[in-house]
Parts: sequence; C-alpha cells; structure tokens
Amino acid sequence: MQTHVIEVTDTNFASEVGGSETPVLVDFSAEWCAPCKKLAPVVADLAREYVGRLKVGHLDIEQSPSTAARFGVMSVPTLIFFKGGKASEQLIGAVSRQSLERVILKVIA
Repeated sequence: MQTHVIEVTDTNFASEVGGSETPVLVDFSAEWCAPCKKLAPVVADLAREYVGRLKVGHLDIEQSPSTAARFGVMSVPTLIFFKGGKASEQLIGAVSRQSLERVILKVIA
C-alpha cells in the first residue's frame, strides 16, 4: 500500500516543509510513544484523503532532535501545521480524527 506520508528530518526540513507551496502537517513523534502509534494510521488516512491539498510528514524526534527543539516540541505526539514555511497551528496529544480534520480544513481553506 502506498503511503502519502513523507519522512521529515533535520536534513530535509527546509526543502520539504519550508519550501512547500502546499500547507504541511508534520507529525512529531517517537518510536517508543504509544499514543503516537495510535495516531499514525489516522494521520496516514488523512494524508491520503487530502493528497494535493495538504502535504503530510512524519518526524522522529530522536532522529531529528534539532527540528523538534526549534519548534519547542516537549511532548509527543505533537502535530504542527505549516503554511508558507511558518508554523500556523499546533495540536498536542492523541487528538481525535475530528479535531485534526477541523484544523486541516482551516489550514487548507
């Protein structure tokens, strides 16, 4: 099955997120995080649903600590929406699909 979630890292953040003309949702998470694992399929499903209107990325905070620190990520999962390369909205914790979709619709409007 094809995934529409890209891997975002300290190395490619500027090009994948900062340089994107499409709004971007970055899911900051960690391998050991149970709520992150629960949220991941929801994020992947929404990435498929909004393909072309929203770019979705996953960033492992242990693999890319500089980017996580830059955006003040203190707990995972943290979902940050970027528009024009700048953070515009943020959700922390294992939020519901409905809550996430509400913010997506606001960001892509």
